[in-house]
Amino acid sequence: MNRTHLARALALGGALALFLTACSEGGRQQADDAAPAAAEKTMTAVMVTHAGPGDTFWDIVRRGAEAAAERYGVDLQYSGDPDAARQSQLAQQAVDQGTDGLALTFSKGEAMQGVTQNAVDADIPVVGFNGGMDDALDFGAFTFIGQDDGLAGEALGDLLTEQDFTHPICVIHEQGNVGLEARCAGVKEKLPDTETLYVQGTDMTQVSSTVTAKLQSTADADVVIGLGAPFTLTIVDAVAETGSEAKVASFDLNADLAQAVADGDVLATVDQQPYLQGYMAIESLWLQHNGGFVLGGGQPVFTGPAIIDQDNAADVLTGAQDGIR
Repeated sequence: MNRTHLARALALGGALALFLTACSEGGRQQADDAAPAAAEKTMTAVMVTHAGPGDTFWDIVRRGAEAAAERYGVDLQYSGDPDAARQSQLAQQAVDQGTDGLALTFSKGEAMQGVTQNAVDADIPVVGFNGGMDDALDFGAFTFIGQDDGLAGEALGDLLTEQDFTHPICVIHEQGNVGLEARCAGVKEKLPDTETLYVQGTDMTQVSSTVTAKLQSTADADVVIGLGAPFTLTIVDAVAETGSEAKVASFDLNADLAQAVADGDVLATVDQQPYLQGYMAIESLWLQHNGGFVLGGGQPVFTGPAIIDQDNAADVLTGAQDGIR
């Protein structure tokens, strides 16, 4: 994707983010007073994600999806499972039950190819979001909402390069997740000495011990990168316990991570704005169902990357505390 397309996509994401910001604090009450009542249910939609237990990122996605469902009158069923085969089964159940629309993640895209084709064959529109952009569009989703994870990794790589870091450790908490792999690959594109470290994201004790062992054996590592807020916060503690001088950077966001960035404990994070992903996934299905509209005109709609560092962390902290960032 060229820089012009990226700029347009970021502009769209920024405009939507400004809209959401206007709904917080003082602007929130005014927006609530002006908003129409929840619409009568006019369609069904099923959202299936690769959410793992305890990953707060997906709580934000779900809040966005539920807000759109309430606004547009969508009977939404949400489910998440880290196992790709189970994701496919949940999606196939929705197809068999005749749902009006499917919102799917494609973090392990091949597992979703068959069920996506089954949905298309049954005239059930599919929107891909969050992970696996190329697979989602190749397999039949009418649009994709999220970020190009490779470009997001490059954006963080550029930031770290500007600050003279040379030897990052990029911590992947779910092996085989194409989005996470692409983030680390993007960082490595800018910083060739980047090392990849795999941890078991469902076990924070193992995350901590593995990062600790890696830092003890890699004295010249100067920054450790977490790929999700809960994992990054665990990494911050592990770095402190080892006495390492390595700094910490991140992807994604929650309230605690926003505070850590504001406090200077984390250099920066790359936010893909998951609330927008959930909201726009359901909104796009409603638009498709009610008029055949195609959000993005057949091109992906980007919600990130948005760099959050100490200079602007305070601006997003309220939204993070409200559970929409």
